[in-house]
Amino acid sequence: MARPDKAAAVAEMTEDFKSATATYLTEYRGLTVTSMKQLRRSLGADTKYSVVKNTLTKIAAKNAGVDLSDDLFAGPSAVAFIKGDAIDAARNLKNFQKENPLLIIKGGIYEGKFVTTAEIMKLADLESREVLLAKLAGAMKGSLAKAARTFDALRIKMEAGAPAAVSAPASNDAVAEVPAQAETTDAVVETPAAVEAEAPVAEAVVTEEVVAEVAAEATDAAETPAE
Repeated sequence: MARPDKAAAVAEMTEDFKSATATYLTEYRGLTVTSMKQLRRSLGADTKYSVVKNTLTKIAAKNAGVDLSDDLFAGPSAVAFIKGDAIDAARNLKNFQKENPLLIIKGGIYEGKFVTTAEIMKLADLESREVLLAKLAGAMKGSLAKAARTFDALRIKMEAGAPAAVSAPASNDAVAEVPAQAETTDAVVETPAAVEAEAPVAEAVVTEEVVAEVAAEATDAAETPAE
């Protein structure tokens, strides 16, 4: 490779290292051209999977501020620069490796830190960002629905008690007037009862007085001589 081509390749990979959300290094020895195409398709359009020269890749990684061990550059290398979901890419690599054991995952960079082969396998077992977001959305939807039911119940309860709350000031005046009304009512109620209870006694006294007067008048009339 001519010097200008090498410089261009290093500059391109340097930018790939900087812009990638994750970078996975693999060894592709023994894989056929058809298998490599299948791997690229499985990784998706958001991943750039390329066969690279180890020396140039090390220079590009250093230029990008990425610290990679020399052990990762043993044997023929191909690098996956992930622009999309790094967890999905790790899962796709793992699934492809199950059917193509010749693919070796050497390690890489995830969230700016070096990750081993075992750590990439653990990432592959995690749920994708889309699945996590869907679960979060479902949980939030359930919480919002519960909150809405709570607010509805509170609103119904408040509406049911609204008339009493609105008439509260008027009821204060009513409370002030209640004792007077109660006394008046008691007086009205008790007066007829008292009249009814005392009426027979009064009538009896009047009757006795009338009888006495009539008897006295009759006596006087009998004793008076006729003229």
